[in-house]
Amino acid sequence: MPHINLQSDLYGITSVLDFRPESAAPLCELTQMLLRGESSLTEAERELIASHVSSLNECVFCSSAHTAATCLLPGGNETGIQPMQTSLDSLHINDKMKSLLRIAAKVQQSGRNVTQEDVELAKMNGATDREIHDTVLIAALFCMYNRYVDGLATSTPADADFYQTLGKRITTRGYMMPKDGYHATDYKNQ
Repeated sequence: MPHINLQSDLYGITSVLDFRPESAAPLCELTQMLLRGESSLTEAERELIASHVSSLNECVFCSSAHTAATCLLPGGNETGIQPMQTSLDSLHINDKMKSLLRIAAKVQQSGRNVTQEDVELAKMNGATDREIHDTVLIAALFCMYNRYVDGLATSTPADADFYQTLGKRITTRGYMMPKDGYHATDYKNQ
């Protein structure tokens, strides 16, 4: 049961964004820019960073939602990612992405854990300064989101079909907050 009075037919991040739209708007805009904006990282790769960090934070809602989104995007299904997966060795991704996910995992623990050696390895594996920057920012953003969702004890559905539907909504509509707010119908099959 949520710690505060959230709309009962909304779940996870959607329920807390709906609770305070004026703080949600800039968060949604930043997320849209990072995960759907122009980048040399694919949308699936950026979703994978969000999913991996959420998994490390044991945030079931965010890990499940972003795993579903990763798998629905071009190239995402081939990564082999599963909800709450934390082993990079089991993922079917290139060395650049493994390097970036290692950086994201260090950010998840503390930004100060990222070393120059981590950055140099990522660069050696083909990562650009911008990709490293965006990886750190996505990781930091999702640490905040994970704590936001779990810190207010938002409702977390257990049904895998729910997350498939949510993944479809994320990949088709993106992250911008709807002008008329969130609705339970956002979770219905599209």
